[in-house]
Amino acid sequence: MKLLSIDTSNYALGVAILDGDQVIGEYITNIKKNHSVRVMPAIETLMKDCDMKPSDLSKIVVAEGPGSYTGVRIGVTIAKTLAWTLNIPLTGVSSLEVLAASAGRYFEGVISPIFDARRGQIYTGLYQFHEGKLITKNKDQLILSKDWAAELKERSEKVLFIGNDLLLHKETFEGINGTQAVFAEITEHNPRPAELALLGRDKEVEDIHSFVPNYIRLAEAEANWIKANKEKIRK
Repeated sequence: MKLLSIDTSNYALGVAILDGDQVIGEYITNIKKNHSVRVMPAIETLMKDCDMKPSDLSKIVVAEGPGSYTGVRIGVTIAKTLAWTLNIPLTGVSSLEVLAASAGRYFEGVISPIFDARRGQIYTGLYQFHEGKLITKNKDQLILSKDWAAELKERSEKVLFIGNDLLLHKETFEGINGTQAVFAEITEHNPRPAELALLGRDKEVEDIHSFVPNYIRLAEAEANWIKANKEKIRK
């Protein structure tokens, strides 16, 4: 089975091709440039370098969020279009789960991937590897970083914090969690698209037409519209 994975859910853009148990190609950048312009050329270049045609693909795996609203939407839209056009299965994987898998495989403790959500908030979850499988300990959520740190302090095990946005909240975790907190190296903060492919290889298939991104919360513009039109909606 040849899988193409796509992750545009945050600043890091990643695509990879997994052929059975072998990663045959992987492309990652972490720059603030328009994913909508760059992702298809990245896919085309990777497939050309790997001597593959779209018809060789057996499955598409996409990072479904949370993350940047625009970024998540771009990745999911392209993944759905490719899967529908090629008539192959589509699978979505949590963007936080991908980040946790990218550096925590040999960590003896729990893993907290971090995406900044502004105003002191983060998108995070809690994961742990058990017998080679990544297990979800706490589901993905939106929470204040200080509240998350306090919640983790109640646990006895070490916590590995990981993510490109970690620096924005590191002081909070250092202050509340102390020696319980372990911070990933800078080379480990980019989510690996190859891990995305591996995670999605055996996950269940989505219905292409009904599959939507997992934003966790409404976009600010949507939330403001609902608030402003609450009375109209009730009527």
